[in-house]
Amino acid sequence: MDDLHNNPKTDIEIAQEAHMLPIAQVGHRKLGINLSDLLLYGHFKAKVSLDYLNTLKTRPNTKLILITAITPTAAGEGKTTTTVGLGDALNRIGKPAIVCLREPSLGPCFGVKGGATGGGYAQVLPMEDINLHFTGDFHAIGAANNLLAALVDNHIYWGNSLGLDARRISWRRAVDMNDRSLRQITIALGGIGNGFPREDGWDIIAASEIMAVFCLAENIDDLKRRLGNMIVGQTRDRKYIRASDFEASGAMTALLKDAFAPNLVQTIENNPALIHGGPFANIAHGCNSVIATKSALKLADYVVTEAGFGADLGAEKFMNIKCRKAGLRPDCAVVVATIRALKMHGGMSKDTLKQENLPALEKGFDNLARHVENVRKFGVPVVVAVNRFTADTEAENVRLKSLCDKLEVECITADHWAKGGEGAIELAETVVRTIETKPSQFRPLYPDDMPLWKKAQTIAREMYGADEIIGDQKIRDRFRELQDQGYGHFPVCIAKTQYSFTTDPDRKGAPKHHVVPIREVRLSAGAEFIVAICGDIMTMPGLPKIPAANKIDVTPDGRIVGLF
Repeated sequence: MDDLHNNPKTDIEIAQEAHMLPIAQVGHRKLGINLSDLLLYGHFKAKVSLDYLNTLKTRPNTKLILITAITPTAAGEGKTTTTVGLGDALNRIGKPAIVCLREPSLGPCFGVKGGATGGGYAQVLPMEDINLHFTGDFHAIGAANNLLAALVDNHIYWGNSLGLDARRISWRRAVDMNDRSLRQITIALGGIGNGFPREDGWDIIAASEIMAVFCLAENIDDLKRRLGNMIVGQTRDRKYIRASDFEASGAMTALLKDAFAPNLVQTIENNPALIHGGPFANIAHGCNSVIATKSALKLADYVVTEAGFGADLGAEKFMNIKCRKAGLRPDCAVVVATIRALKMHGGMSKDTLKQENLPALEKGFDNLARHVENVRKFGVPVVVAVNRFTADTEAENVRLKSLCDKLEVECITADHWAKGGEGAIELAETVVRTIETKPSQFRPLYPDDMPLWKKAQTIAREMYGADEIIGDQKIRDRFRELQDQGYGHFPVCIAKTQYSFTTDPDRKGAPKHHVVPIREVRLSAGAEFIVAICGDIMTMPGLPKIPAANKIDVTPDGRIVGLF
């Protein structure tokens, strides 16, 4: 995003030049956390003790702000940057705030998207650590996932007393990397000493059920219970076999015990940020951990969190899954847009976006309007934040504000990428005023007792503008089977492309009257939701032709370069 304000410095250069405070100092000065309640990972990262967090339960909850966005494009929107910028701006106007984010996955970091620590002067630090190994949470989740996979195959090797049908094993291995060659594999080749050959596959860790369980669990006991409830496969007579049947939940919890404590870091302006968990919103529920969000609501007056991708994915799952399960109540939602991205939704190509084009802006505005209306369906007041680029013209800004006026939504242009919190003060003041004058009437999109097929249908119709969901007889039978087995009260997590309201990533804008094809249905009994996989979306992404990894390096003095 260097062309944002013609700043020659890259995000990583800005981050490396920033002055960080010792994290113990940030925790004590900003949040009142003593050093004894922090587990330090060097000078600038720490985990907050679970014992300490348990002492906060009697404190009242404060205000929760969700940052979401329009449908993502190659032009960029800046949702994480806006989350950090708004958090810093709230602190600047005397409203103590904490930023709550997800941990980045190595897949996008080395793929096409890059890191997830914000940009410009609205970043969380230390940028390189957070984007790479951080405190090892993803590795712990991967280890727990693959321990269960190893226990399953070991059980079969030693006689399979549970009668697990090798053709119906649904548990997959996981790794934190984009690697398309692992999507479908054959394991245990090389002779009888290596076990029984069977088909298997890998998911990226962000899409694993353990990641979902990790982010939705309220405490260690709840984590262990959910891990034990995860479905591994079925017997020949279709009886479910769970992780608890392998006595695996205790060991998995042991691997996750330290990781389960939220990570405390800081913004460039030395304000606190809790970064914990990292599910994707296109193939999972796309929100940071419940324990981090709930803890933040006890520690500051305002909590600014984000949900992945556009409001049709991340915000919908934040409201329908995370808030429903955790009893959270968002007070305001900010929908992030850029004029560049809206023009791209209006038909412009990326290489022409610096040209003024009011008709394309108006056409692309339909996408923003759909997202605003989607959020309003949950009873949550909305503010639009326009992430400013230098090529934006006055005429385009005026036209966008007039279009938002017709929707009766406030539209604030913010400059936090270049100016940090100072550039988002008007946005912060608007959000605070909105919370104070327009009380949230939050409600989920559908009730618990709505049938599963109807839940998926409701999401497609209300969020995507679709006429219908479709699936072959096998898919319909699976929905009916899960309903009859007592899982009908679970919410539905739709997995689909993030680049369109449809399942076709090339259809921009706000298309209507399309259908959403469901090709697979998965039961996540530990996470307590049903996953409906739509279109061609993959739970193991691949790398692009020119991966971002090709530009990442380390200088002779040990400084990382090329990360963005």
